[in-house]
Amino acid sequence: MKTLVRLEITRSLRNKKFMFFSVIYPSLLYLLIAGRDAGARIPGLAIDMKLYYMVAMAAFGAITAVLIGNSERIAKEREAGWVRQLRLTALPGRGYVTAKIASAATVSLPAILLVLLTGALVMGVRMAAWQWAAVALCSWAGSFVFAALGVAIGYLATGDAVRPITMLCYFGLSFTGGLWLPSFMLPDWVRNVGEWLPTHAYAALGQAVEAGHAPHLGDAALLLAYLVLFASAAAWLYRRDTRTA
Repeated sequence: MKTLVRLEITRSLRNKKFMFFSVIYPSLLYLLIAGRDAGARIPGLAIDMKLYYMVAMAAFGAITAVLIGNSERIAKEREAGWVRQLRLTALPGRGYVTAKIASAATVSLPAILLVLLTGALVMGVRMAAWQWAAVALCSWAGSFVFAALGVAIGYLATGDAVRPITMLCYFGLSFTGGLWLPSFMLPDWVRNVGEWLPTHAYAALGQAVEAGHAPHLGDAALLLAYLVLFASAAAWLYRRDTRTA
């Protein structure tokens, strides 16, 4: 499993197009979106726009890396027969799923760190050392949820259908979860739905730290529930794919 994780990380880092959209693109979006009204306050939160979007774009970059990268790669590996070859080795099924989630979450780190560096060096964000560390940790830990979702989609969809399904989840979760626009700018029904989505809870962890508070237990519990749900779905879909192979 360690070998597979290392190979997955190396392959992702060599993909220049993937690295641009998952690592550099979120930082550019951060500068574009938050640069105009950086000092505007967010109603209901003790943070301004540059703090809000720093966490939101770090989450967006991490989701790009783990969701899109995982789902499309797994669907292609299934069609190419690579997964079938792995089943002939000593690697257990749970090892394959775990390796995919772990490698994807590891690759999300550059995207998170670059957005945080952009906030500190370009946007002038100032926080205590513990807040920087906690924001980075929360952003990285939360990405495991979407890595598991990517694995599940990769086993659910065929190579032709995986991209539209992934994009629907990707853009839908990002918009309704408040990564593109603060929740107070969204319609009431979108805001009510978004409060129960993993993207909203994901960003809320870092935003609570930015405001000087500990992450809310409800947000952490919601993310944990989604992680169990997505990982269980990925494991079940892997076993189903094994039976039909």
